[in-house]
Amino acid sequence: MLESIDGLGLGGPSVQQQVVQHRPDYANEAVFRRNTLPPRSYWIPKTSLSLNGAWDFHCASSPLEAADFDQRQENCWTTIQVPGHWQLQGHGRPQYTNIVYPFPACPPDLPDENPTGTYRRTFSVPPDWDCSAQLRLRFDGVDSAYHVWLNDDFIGYAQGSRNAAEFDITAVAKRGKPNKLLVRVYQWSDGSYIEDQDQWWLSGIFRDVHLLAVPTICRIDDFFIRGDLDATYKHGALHVTVDVHSPKGGLVSVVLRERPNHGGETLGSAEASFGGNTTRVDLHIHVDNPNKWTAETPYLYDVEIILTEGSKSDRVEHTTGFRKVELKNGLLTVNGKVLRFRGVNRHDHHPLFGRAVPLEFVRQDLLLMKRHNINAVRCSHYPSHPGLYALADEIGLWVMDEADLECHGFSEVVATNTAEWDGGEVSYARWIGAVSKEARRYLSDNLSWKEAYVDRAVQMVQRDKNHASVIIWSLGNEAFCGQNHVAMYEACKRLDPSRLVHYEGDTNMGTTDIYSYMYAAVDALAERASTRDVAADGTFTKPVILCEYAHAMGNGPGLLEDYEEVIRAHPRIQGGFVWEWANHGLYQVGPDGKQFYAHGGDFGQKVHDGTFVMDGLCNSAHEPTPGLIELKKVYQPVSIHLVNQNLIVENTYDFVDLGHLEVTFKVEEFGQSANMLVDGQLKIPPIAAGARQAVPLPGTVFEQQSKFELILTVTFRLGEAASWAEKRHEVAWFQHQLSPGCRFPVSLPLGSSVPTICNSNSTLTIFTAKSTFTFSRARGLLRSWTTTLGPIIPDSSGYKESLIPGFWRPPTDNDMPKALPHWRSFGVDKITSQLRCMVLDQKTHSHAFTLTTKTYIAPQSLGWGWHAITTYQIQPDGSAVSVFIHLENPVGTVPQHLPRMGFDLVLAKTLTRVKWFGRGPGESYPDKKSSQRFGVWKGDDISQLQTHYDVPQENGNHMDTRWLELATGGKGPVVRVSGIDAPCPFGPTAAVQDWASQPHLAPQPVFSFMATKHSADMLEKAAHPCDLVEEDVTLLRLDAAVSGVGTGACGPATRQDHMVKPAGAGFGFILALK
Repeated sequence: MLESIDGLGLGGPSVQQQVVQHRPDYANEAVFRRNTLPPRSYWIPKTSLSLNGAWDFHCASSPLEAADFDQRQENCWTTIQVPGHWQLQGHGRPQYTNIVYPFPACPPDLPDENPTGTYRRTFSVPPDWDCSAQLRLRFDGVDSAYHVWLNDDFIGYAQGSRNAAEFDITAVAKRGKPNKLLVRVYQWSDGSYIEDQDQWWLSGIFRDVHLLAVPTICRIDDFFIRGDLDATYKHGALHVTVDVHSPKGGLVSVVLRERPNHGGETLGSAEASFGGNTTRVDLHIHVDNPNKWTAETPYLYDVEIILTEGSKSDRVEHTTGFRKVELKNGLLTVNGKVLRFRGVNRHDHHPLFGRAVPLEFVRQDLLLMKRHNINAVRCSHYPSHPGLYALADEIGLWVMDEADLECHGFSEVVATNTAEWDGGEVSYARWIGAVSKEARRYLSDNLSWKEAYVDRAVQMVQRDKNHASVIIWSLGNEAFCGQNHVAMYEACKRLDPSRLVHYEGDTNMGTTDIYSYMYAAVDALAERASTRDVAADGTFTKPVILCEYAHAMGNGPGLLEDYEEVIRAHPRIQGGFVWEWANHGLYQVGPDGKQFYAHGGDFGQKVHDGTFVMDGLCNSAHEPTPGLIELKKVYQPVSIHLVNQNLIVENTYDFVDLGHLEVTFKVEEFGQSANMLVDGQLKIPPIAAGARQAVPLPGTVFEQQSKFELILTVTFRLGEAASWAEKRHEVAWFQHQLSPGCRFPVSLPLGSSVPTICNSNSTLTIFTAKSTFTFSRARGLLRSWTTTLGPIIPDSSGYKESLIPGFWRPPTDNDMPKALPHWRSFGVDKITSQLRCMVLDQKTHSHAFTLTTKTYIAPQSLGWGWHAITTYQIQPDGSAVSVFIHLENPVGTVPQHLPRMGFDLVLAKTLTRVKWFGRGPGESYPDKKSSQRFGVWKGDDISQLQTHYDVPQENGNHMDTRWLELATGGKGPVVRVSGIDAPCPFGPTAAVQDWASQPHLAPQPVFSFMATKHSADMLEKAAHPCDLVEEDVTLLRLDAAVSGVGTGACGPATRQDHMVKPAGAGFGFILALK
């Protein structure tokens, strides 16, 4: 029988009566630790035994039904892996919420059903360990609260899911015999109210468990290593504070060395003796001009701390870096230089293991960040895996460490629709004013929760204080602002005055050194940077950052270039952290064998926030999405543009010059393929950080002449391998059009046989030497196009016609809040056409057929639409057909914007091979295209053009296309598509109006295209990629205009000039056999 805890009866039969008289630990905000040792720096001694692995496990629906160690009903026990979450190992179900609590919000009370996992195992103390050593149990993360027993004796209690706890078990542990360890974990605790982060609710022992042996009477309890710099940022001072337990006094020595890969030389040492009453010793070492640590130059040294007392000793080894963090002239500086954060927010998440993330998986995350020009990571919204920080020290990343604190759910308790956030001043004022002020009274301004709040700040600082990469402490996330945050701020400054403190929710209560915002609209951000606490002389005391921006949900984020522009224009804005690094999908195999990544609602919960957990720059497998590719381009640390015959190269690094980069150039001619005309290596000077210099290009670059388009490409690559990338890794690139090329007249066949025209009641068919075209006389639309080599446009069943004006596309996640409801309210998804007249004219000088239709294009049931004239031309031999539509200004009450404007085509299913000249190889949209280069690209199958988002949606658009080819891959037909900006490319005709006087949407014949096997309806309805069903045709979109993607899922929507306006327009295409 387990020992009862302080009369609370948690292990004994009196539990029911005791619950009436007392609150149990897990439902009492005043109790968050019992018998835990003081928090300390993360360091696992050599005398440690991992208790990870298989444990016995019992899951009960409440603490009252939890098992004891010796419970006789052995069939109630199963096996579970530690670290891990029980919901991911067959016990209970994962649940995802973004804001709302999954239980009634009445702190500190909890629901009656509080799933309780009881873990048990045995262990033996290694016989070679010192028999006098103090034995400790260390838990690095348990969600959400837990009691511990050893050999039936109560050991202690802890909560704070992402914080460590250590227990002294020396008096209870047995040596030479097995020890019975039992841990009872509660899914819900009062701590759950301040752990309401945007992530899955997952329970259990999810981080490492260790048995530790440390000296009993000559022990280093903790240490604080600070590699500081003098006022000139040249010379270093190593400050080491050592907490000791040595009742007889002793000697502490510190040695600073180069790391083995730098030769291992000893650079300095210091020692200090102390008496028996001393518990803390300070030592200092002066270092002449050490190598400085920055995220760009992550130079580390080894520090060894030795405590001796007679023949006894204890030893700790850790790395350090020399750097100084300051707030100077209202800006955050390191080593005297102003920083620019090119950051991301990162949760601990693995698609199989949830927050039980293997360290190698963390490492791959950080390497991927560095390779995509990311220099900073915010540990959202809790201290990350303890191994992350040493990796950041080594690889080079600025780290904002964050306390395990969020109580966002109370915003929905006091208000409604607080998740609707457009980044404007109205939303911001509502949040800061009405919502935050009312919600904070529950916890953040409730002094009964003060110690629990402060504990979370202390735990974070004490664990991670020895890492050079950590330059900012953050007091949590979306917890409003109250006196408890003030206490957290004061605790951070007391423990570590060498770093800045951040809290986005500060309402002028003095809880932050940085003004921080989330999802601010670009113009609002500029306004705040220019006005908030700015004195008459233009000075200010605090910098501005975006702790979250560019919400990367699904097909997005757009607007990255817009944010970059405003950040560069306002030096006070020191960058930001994109939300967020990766999707949180959980890998699942359904009953039908289909594999997918689950999101909210996939486990049958009534309360969930759906797909909002899929909002990362990486997919759930932590592979880059197009959003991350775009971010790499926008974040690239070299800015390049061309002036006359000089490259203007600006180094936007904060510290290093450009000497570590190799620069190459090439000039390509783009006809049917890319043809290299000239290339070479470009010698550039080692341009200093923040400097700009003109670099002459070789004269041969500008001497090339061609009737085709000429494009200059300049690439910056690593000259040598780095700790995070191989040699010649691409860091930055630039393209410039040297010559636009010529428009070529359409070639007309000579001596073609006379086509045959066949009319029926419903169709008009034109038979030529190479093709047969069928038009619907009822609708005035092309129904089919068949060639001697096979069909191009089949007479498809399931589709009314095969070439129609198109304005709809499947929605993106960013469309959902506002754009999609707007489009649907105007019936944009139900647009149809009505034929007014149809005229065939063969009297052209070129002998081409011209078919003109007048139609009215409008949504069902509504009163707005366009009057349109559509002109088809067919070459006499049937080798090409053109289509051009002129839309008059719309009539009626029209929508403010449209998804797109172009044509929808239904092509033969065999036309799946693609080749095009334009942006590629990935997708591009008006506000998400910087990362896509101009070139001739190809794919063996159109599936390669799709982006397989974890949640299906609009994808695969390709902008600025000059021409497109689709082929079967065999001996079938090949069709080439090019844009036109006039209706009659094959010759004039008297029946056609004077098109020169008509408005044209695009002055140049470039266009967007998207080719897929998935219909818009299918992409919208499918919950996961495995749900997609392919059509038996190839669906092609040819567009004159497409809408941007924005960040409307959480933040500003698409910019006005990146929206498609329902105005008058004219656009068209030629489809020619090759």
